[in-house]
Amino acid sequence: MLFEDTYKTIKGKSEGTFKDRGSKFIALAVPVSSEDDVKKELAEIKTAYHDARHHCFAYLLGQDKSTYRMNDDGEPSGTAGRPILGQINSNDLTNILVVVVRYFGGAKLGVRGLIDAYKSATANALESADKITKTINEIYTVDFEYPLMNSVMSLVKDENLNIRKQNFDLACQIEFDVRKSDANRVYEKFNKINGLKINYLRTI
Repeated sequence: MLFEDTYKTIKGKSEGTFKDRGSKFIALAVPVSSEDDVKKELAEIKTAYHDARHHCFAYLLGQDKSTYRMNDDGEPSGTAGRPILGQINSNDLTNILVVVVRYFGGAKLGVRGLIDAYKSATANALESADKITKTINEIYTVDFEYPLMNSVMSLVKDENLNIRKQNFDLACQIEFDVRKSDANRVYEKFNKINGLKINYLRTI
């Protein structure tokens, strides 16, 4: 099997609703890339919907989907966060936060009713979301002296590399990102240029 170097996420915010016996569930799906993003978005949603009874959520982060969390926010255990996360997984998404706010309608829905409500509201929000596929990229820095400028820049152009930062003071440094599946080949090409130093920074 070939290494997968793409992942699916959502382009922007989307919303979905579900009603049952007077209770209203509003699902808000938001693209996020870190736990700091999650905290910021959660705080904003809780402020905007401060009068709601519950603010239940789940999020999934990382191209490998290794970071996740779910929260029932006072609902019976397993009735809110888990079905929200289940819908994120069903849609094969990552780098996403879904918060479902509930306005209580006076009638208890029971465990099955709650699971269906949180699942349906989330499904509704994800259905209307603009889903996009992104590539997993690796970031490198290249340090070199001025005489190597032409060799470096022609390689950047040939490989269509995305330059993130560049500094041409006394010495030269370029920071670029490259699709993971192309990274080894590009690294080896730079490595063959005498007097140049290439360093891996991180994967995004």
